[in-house]
Amino acid sequence: MLRRDFLTGLAASAVWTTGTAAATPLADIPVIDSHIHLFDATRPQGAPYTGSRDYQGGISSPALYRAAGRPLGIVGAVVIEASSWIEDNLWALEQVQSDTMMLGFVGDFKPEDPAFPQYLARYQKNKLFRGIRYGNNWRYDLVGQMANPALFDGLKLLSQADLSLDTANPRVDLLQAMVTINDRLPDLRIVLDHLPFFEPTPQNQADYNAVLRDIHSRPNIYVKLSEIYHRVNGIVMMGLAAHRDRMDMLMGVFGEDRVIFGSDAQQEAGVATLPEIVGLVREYFSTQPHTVAEKFFWKNSAVFYKWVRRASDQPSLV
Repeated sequence: MLRRDFLTGLAASAVWTTGTAAATPLADIPVIDSHIHLFDATRPQGAPYTGSRDYQGGISSPALYRAAGRPLGIVGAVVIEASSWIEDNLWALEQVQSDTMMLGFVGDFKPEDPAFPQYLARYQKNKLFRGIRYGNNWRYDLVGQMANPALFDGLKLLSQADLSLDTANPRVDLLQAMVTINDRLPDLRIVLDHLPFFEPTPQNQADYNAVLRDIHSRPNIYVKLSEIYHRVNGIVMMGLAAHRDRMDMLMGVFGEDRVIFGSDAQQEAGVATLPEIVGLVREYFSTQPHTVAEKFFWKNSAVFYKWVRRASDQPSLV
């Protein structure tokens, strides 16, 4: 579905393969990857998440990501929680602290947890801590908590701390819940992770269209154009032609100021390599104005996460 159609007609292998993306369009624009995971299954306690079933080695470290991302023009990354173990928030934050390519960490805390205010007060002292991720991953149930006042109490504290909320994984009811949260906490910055992955069915297409229409006018709800490459009935359609209409539609919904790049490279192992992921979005945004591409590849993530550069080759809004 093309962007104009949405706006006018809706009411009716190894991930660490290195190398440069083909033709490297927009190579002058630094890239911030707003969605990577860190883990180490070789620890004595192991790790609850180790990438997709095709990810090899059980380790995702800042050094591994640096080696893979730098040749592609990626100069920074935001790390998203990869564990439901509360102590792993500290482990991941320490990994982020150790490498200046890592610009921030989004942790795993339940806002309705009675201990959430204490955790938030502790972690927000570290400026690399940029928010939390909560939704229906790790068997959590944000939608089921919507009637719980403690959920909104916790999210209000998050907003007051000027931190953000990542949500996963996309479902219509989760999108509808984000609209409700935005109604009650309009200053809270929300990003929808992996929305290109969502495949509407005939049964939920109308509701999906309706909630996207609602989200269109909400400036504090962003989207990560992550997991564009994904399996549908076991098949991965490669190349921009297979995905252009969906990307046009989402660009029409969110506009140039609310789209963010994220590779989700560890989860994409076996679906697409990091060069293929970067190459796809570079090809797409090479047809957009240069200023729009800059927003997608780094400026919008800087506005959303409010990360601060840690190395001289990283861009800055100021």
